[in-house]
Amino acid sequence: MRGIWILAGLVPACVACQDLEKTPPPAHASAAQVALSGAAIFIGVGDIGVCGTQGDEATAALVDSVIKADSAARVESVVFTVGDNAYPAGSDRDFARCFASWGDPKKRIMKLIRPAIGNHDYRTGRGGPYYRYFGARAGPRYKGYYSYDIGEWHAVVLNSEIVALGSRAEQVAQEEWLEKDLQEHSNQCTLAYYHRPFYSSGEHGPSAMMLSIWEILSNGGVDLVINGHEHHYERFRPMNAAGVLDTLKGMEQIIVGTGGGDLRAVRDRLSPNSAVQIQGHFGVLIAALGRGEYRTSFLDTEGRVWDASGRKCH
Repeated sequence: MRGIWILAGLVPACVACQDLEKTPPPAHASAAQVALSGAAIFIGVGDIGVCGTQGDEATAALVDSVIKADSAARVESVVFTVGDNAYPAGSDRDFARCFASWGDPKKRIMKLIRPAIGNHDYRTGRGGPYYRYFGARAGPRYKGYYSYDIGEWHAVVLNSEIVALGSRAEQVAQEEWLEKDLQEHSNQCTLAYYHRPFYSSGEHGPSAMMLSIWEILSNGGVDLVINGHEHHYERFRPMNAAGVLDTLKGMEQIIVGTGGGDLRAVRDRLSPNSAVQIQGHFGVLIAALGRGEYRTSFLDTEGRVWDASGRKCH
């Protein structure tokens, strides 16, 4: 095993772990321990619904338990997804059967969910079943990009499949919408999420096609970018539009593709500015979005908290 332990408060994080099962487990902690006073809770994951496995059921139970506690404490909560909601092809049948653990109407998840589309969701009819399943919460049909406010934050949801597979006209339309949206919202703190990460140490590697989106987000003052696609957890140090470390004005990127799809290892050669990699565990990202700052942690399905981190907004 190759690994380095860092202490973030009292919660350890594993850097570049190759066999996390053999490392000492981190301390147990509750969601309240990563929250800021008066903060909204933003919780979710990507790469979720696979029939015949239990990873998605475990992450659904975890999210439901956290937002149930938040509701009792009257804390505003949003559940996000970063794509590949229903495997293998995002069909109506896939959503009905394989996303059922998250889509259970008895749980609070579906009432709070704000999804993003992934490449597996896009495979059937350019995401037709995805838009039918989530309705208005998925944004305009066949566009899939939209924005909303949570607490004092502004959240932007993008469609990386338009970048990968859409027409040039569709790509330009999304970019123009994004620039306009960021200009029109003067929130001090802004986050964005979509499926394919621009930087990654995972199996797929960096998605160079997302460069224009990354540059627009960076130039628009976005603080935090969240992605899926890779089936591990990875947090990057803040970077500017050119991918250079910038702790003052840079964006922090977090990959969390650990919602239920088969877990994968990171590559031996890490992507630049990769700070923390966690592999081999299903889990979700929880972010406490406070006034002018935020805290994030990876919660695994055993109830443990990894990589407690936080920053001030720009």
